[in-house]
Amino acid sequence: MSRCTGAGSEGGATERLRLNRRGGGAIVPGQMASKRTLSHLGPGNRPQMVDVGGKPATRRTAHAIAVVVLPAALAERLDAGEIATPKGPVFHAATLAGIMGAKRTAELVPLCHPLPLDDCRVEIKARPPGADGSVEVEIHCLVRTEARTGVEMEALTGASIAALTLYDMGKAVTQGIVIREIRLLEKTGGRKDYRVP
Repeated sequence: MSRCTGAGSEGGATERLRLNRRGGGAIVPGQMASKRTLSHLGPGNRPQMVDVGGKPATRRTAHAIAVVVLPAALAERLDAGEIATPKGPVFHAATLAGIMGAKRTAELVPLCHPLPLDDCRVEIKARPPGADGSVEVEIHCLVRTEARTGVEMEALTGASIAALTLYDMGKAVTQGIVIREIRLLEKTGGRKDYRVP
């Protein structure tokens, strides 16, 4: 049975290490080879789903991040790693939304394959306040599956939906929240592993 859980900052580094390594081998940093063609375009440049039927199912992991900048008016409400609002705890809701988003990626991104996720973790961590009182929040989404295709889109979607939920929960205080730097940090499995240098 698939299991998705949210996790706070405790044990995050250990879980990330376990989630993103297979066996005892290290992940080799480096850029992925660029492709000459777009795999989602078929004859006549028509969109198509990539046929992965002939590929073996292997362990796949991905780690994505989104950075959200909270203006001082919202950041000052941060207490013990959470922001309480009339809608409920902001980071808690964003964690659940990120997990739900990762699980439903194929319904949101048209040409993604539906994948059963073995594990999905969303970790939200606030960085130290800036000189202007604003706080940058890191949202990490780590996903694992055993499948014929990768889970990069699930990790990116999870981080993105968590960031959007953080905005939704905080916009009553300020609409100056900025979502930025949504990107893949690491993937394993398939033809080549990748890690941001």
